[in-house]
Amino acid sequence: MTRRRTGPSTGRRHFLAGLAGGAAAGLAGCANPFTGPATETGEVTLADFRGSGPLVESRGDYGGTRIEDLPDLSGALTIYLGGGEGGIYGDLLDLFRRIYPDFEPRVNDAPSAQLANTLLEEAEGGSTTPDVFWSIDAGSLAIVADSDLFVPMPDDVVSAVPSTYHPGDEWVGVAGRARSVPYNADALSAGDVPESVMNFPGTAAFADAIGWAPSYGAFQSFVTAMRVVEGEDATRQWLEDMQTLGASTYSNEFFVSNAVADGELAAGFANHYYALRVRSARSDAPLDLAFTSGDAGALINVAGAAVIRGTDRQELAENFVHHLLTVEAQEFFATRTFAYPMISGVPPVGGLPSIDELNPPSIDLQELSNVEPTLQLMRDVGVL
Repeated sequence: MTRRRTGPSTGRRHFLAGLAGGAAAGLAGCANPFTGPATETGEVTLADFRGSGPLVESRGDYGGTRIEDLPDLSGALTIYLGGGEGGIYGDLLDLFRRIYPDFEPRVNDAPSAQLANTLLEEAEGGSTTPDVFWSIDAGSLAIVADSDLFVPMPDDVVSAVPSTYHPGDEWVGVAGRARSVPYNADALSAGDVPESVMNFPGTAAFADAIGWAPSYGAFQSFVTAMRVVEGEDATRQWLEDMQTLGASTYSNEFFVSNAVADGELAAGFANHYYALRVRSARSDAPLDLAFTSGDAGALINVAGAAVIRGTDRQELAENFVHHLLTVEAQEFFATRTFAYPMISGVPPVGGLPSIDELNPPSIDLQELSNVEPTLQLMRDVGVL
């Protein structure tokens, strides 16, 4: 029977040991303690983009396209900003304003799925108002891309990002989040975590000791990926078996990760950055992180951006997206949200493997947009 709660292997698969505490990050669905940079103009350096705290003390001066390599951002740009990582993306826009006094981003901030539907409705009515769609997830981008509302971007904008994360060049990933298994290091070792998420129901150590957040969008994307990779019947069986195992239900994945750190759970399912967030605040927490391999449990989703077809500011819009892929912006995503950078020249924080070292399933991220069958399946088995 599922319990519901609302409150708090070897080298490549075991990453968080030894993390120091003190840093804080704003993440999707979580409060962000960073109050934002001052908006006065003046010289802005890489240090202004970088977060603070022990996790970033050893950061270097990394390789890749720099802001100074790009044309100035100048003029008004209407941005549909979906999600916004708890408001912290607005802080990045403030930094751009400091560098470019003539740049005027006009932001409509709402959930990504809502903005995707707005774009489709506007297109059906014969008028689209934004120049850029900046979404927290690939699924919302895919929904809009399927209606041919994006302009393919130039190679010089997207080429530094792995091709998986710029399908058809219609949109490009700017920050990644990996599915992971936070586990309590006092209860388990890395070798106790199966390499495949499909083997979790048969793992005795997880009986009445594993947590999930089925109402959370990231978990639903993971189950959607399982439907794509394993098929609906196998996914249904997995959900039923996990309930039989005694999976405990939480309202979000930060609570799952905290429960693991507290020893309330042996392990859980969560995006990777939640464990980093817990460890940044609680350096002595016995919390480590494992990744499965090649399956839905190893899914990597991305926040991404696209240029809207019909904009009369296409050059500015493309330049803005390119700015999101500069060393400075990628360092911002890595050190302030603990996201995975999308360019190889900027490493992730916290001793994580690079995005190229992970082994996600071979699926088209655009398939994550088909979430309704997932929700129906989860309702059918009583998970939702």
